[in-house]
Amino acid sequence: MSELRFVHLGFGDDAVEYQAAWDEQRRVHAARFAGEIPDTCLLLEHPPVYTAGRRTEDSERPLDGTPVVDVDRGGKITWHGPGQLVGYPIMQLPRPVDVVAHVRRLEEALIRTCADFGVETTRIEGRSGVWALGDPVEQRPLGGLSLDLDPRLHDEEFDPRLSGPEYAPSNAGQRREDRKLAAIGIRVAKGVTMHGFALNVNPDNTWFDRIVPCGIRDAGVASLANELGRDVTIAEVLPVVEKHLREVLENADLRPRAVERGTGPADVTEPAGPATEPAPAA
Repeated sequence: MSELRFVHLGFGDDAVEYQAAWDEQRRVHAARFAGEIPDTCLLLEHPPVYTAGRRTEDSERPLDGTPVVDVDRGGKITWHGPGQLVGYPIMQLPRPVDVVAHVRRLEEALIRTCADFGVETTRIEGRSGVWALGDPVEQRPLGGLSLDLDPRLHDEEFDPRLSGPEYAPSNAGQRREDRKLAAIGIRVAKGVTMHGFALNVNPDNTWFDRIVPCGIRDAGVASLANELGRDVTIAEVLPVVEKHLREVLENADLRPRAVERGTGPADVTEPAGPATEPAPAA
């Protein structure tokens, strides 16, 4: 694979408005498809913004009418803002594109990044992104409800956005539940990736309490700073993320998605469209 180029779009006081970054993604995507530039990863912070992927439901959006930007990536609703490192790797992949393999590579780079800071993270089957695992249910400090009794799973009227700190996503660490440190949502058009990852370094995670982050009601969010109990800055994390993205992505053995020859589209191992493939984010 070719060398990965990094472009810093803006951090802190120079954080980049979401629409401006999306426009820049489109420009870089077109240039990569045309072969005018190498694979490029845009790195930045955003001012506070909620973005909703194609599968977002109304019951997952803010209740107070806070604006949400609807985007063309996979997945559901999330938040971006100060203290969160956002990366948009725009890369040419062999077709038919193995979207899942690309997501797994991004996860791996971020898992390695967290490990360098002393935070153990992992994947959870069926839920993309990078996670810190919670304690067994019976060992959790806030009541120790069994999953069979957890109202978030079985009460159709239950809304964590209205239920206070006991069920707030930002307090998942205090409840010792599974909690996400990095979200991933991508889109592939013409064999070139867009969108990417958001790593919670030291954000105000209470922004997530106004939505159902990634549509997941029985887990929450965390950050490197939360997990370590100390301040961590974007400046500290940025070179580490770049190092691991370079290690993982530049050394990847890129292969087209495996397709079994058979009776038709049902034999494709992962669903895909002819030109555009939104990948799930959770």
